[in-house]
Amino acid sequence: MPLSLARPHRVDVSIAAASLLSGLALWGLGLHSNPGRPLGGTWALLPLAVLACMELVRRTAPRTALTIGTLALTADQFTEGNLASLLMFTDIVYAAVVYGTPAAARRIPVTTGLVTVAVTIGFLAWFQEPEAILIGVVAGAISFGPATTGVLVRNHREAADAAKLRAEQTALLAEMDRVQAVVAERARVARELHDMVANHLSAIAIHSTAALSLDDPATSREALGVIRENSVQGLAEMRRLIGILRDDSGDLEPAAAPTLDGLASLVAGARANGLDVTLDDALDPAGPKLPAPVGLAAYRIVQESLTNALKHASPGRVTVRLVQQPRALKVRVTSPYGDPSGPRAPGSGAGLVGMRERTELLGGAFEAGPESSPDGKVWHVLATLPVDPADEGAKE
Repeated sequence: MPLSLARPHRVDVSIAAASLLSGLALWGLGLHSNPGRPLGGTWALLPLAVLACMELVRRTAPRTALTIGTLALTADQFTEGNLASLLMFTDIVYAAVVYGTPAAARRIPVTTGLVTVAVTIGFLAWFQEPEAILIGVVAGAISFGPATTGVLVRNHREAADAAKLRAEQTALLAEMDRVQAVVAERARVARELHDMVANHLSAIAIHSTAALSLDDPATSREALGVIRENSVQGLAEMRRLIGILRDDSGDLEPAAAPTLDGLASLVAGARANGLDVTLDDALDPAGPKLPAPVGLAAYRIVQESLTNALKHASPGRVTVRLVQQPRALKVRVTSPYGDPSGPRAPGSGAGLVGMRERTELLGGAFEAGPESSPDGKVWHVLATLPVDPADEGAKE
């Protein structure tokens, strides 16, 4: 068992120096723990010096310190002895439990306990006097006692370390939850901002382009009217969104979330912007009321689909169809697919991302893309929204 090359801890250096000086002082005063032993004179200084050296490595090499220290203490029993040697050995036993491996921390108390019992029984059988029990008490005091004390200290430290680790993990999880909440809230605000304002801005962009490109006063006046109406509505929507984000915005009225009851107005606004839209609302008025998150998601999906149709669809009819099934609401929007003949507004793809996110947040299924139909190629948007939150991924 080679000695550790690590630098001794300064506390260990202090303990070793103080113990060695104390031992030398006791030896100089002629105070011995084993008077009358065969090896007298300076022989007691040898175990004292060895144990002082082991104190230097009590923390960096506890197993080595305990092994050599045990041999040194055994040798000390043949000399006149030194009380400082006994005290240093008890500290080495304690350190072996506190700083040693977990296996050593379990094994040393058991070993020292068995040694204490064996010494007590052995000397009691040898001397056959009750006073022999005192030898066992001394043996327990210098071995078993420090070992059990080390176990208590080690358990306390491990419990403190575990509590600290749990606290750090809890703080880390809390920070992760906070970051995720911030990201989710930012995504929600981005979806709301896009869905509330993009429709009006797209109409403004398209009709302003038409007004600039067509030399027709009547058409320009009509386009300017649409632009003004969408500007006012977009500004109102923006003020309501700011009212959600800021308490001091001056807008003290709560922003009412749109519902499916407003689909007719939404479609009418799309027609005013130039879309040929039909609404096939197959919802049963007498049926169970849809959950508010489902109604809001369906409204926003239709709104974004109409915005995309206004920006990208070819001339032709746009169809909005809602079907309420026993456990899900199906929203389907189709529009002509191809190159638009009139002015168009650029798109970023955020609309499709937002619709997919809204659907997945409810545990539903979303798909969008071109498909063939009897009327030609169309772009379809299909969202299946579970009515019951427990019915995630509800499909036909």
